[in-house]
Amino acid sequence: MYHQNDEYRKGLVRGPWVEARREAPDPAPMTKRSPFKYFKTSPEITRLAVMMYIRFPLSLRNVEDLLHERGIAICHETVRFWWHRLGLPSSAKEGQKAKENLS
Repeated sequence: MYHQNDEYRKGLVRGPWVEARREAPDPAPMTKRSPFKYFKTSPEITRLAVMMYIRFPLSLRNVEDLLHERGIAICHETVRFWWHRLGLPSSAKEGQKAKENLS
């Protein structure tokens, strides 16, 4: 038996409440927050320290010494903090690329 509610269930008939919902503006897109927002040092120094630790077989203290030779005075614990905050995602991506290159 045909009933008016069948049309509503099938989506054939739309009430004004549906149209009002569709006309609402989309919320603002979420912006990607900067991972360097709360760091006191420049992003270039941070990237350099993390890259040195990930790319080469250096200890945190070796990275600290190399940066000190360049005139950048930071602690090895700062490099460790930067690596945990910024380097782990990038090192995981590099590991995946290396596995793909082996195949």
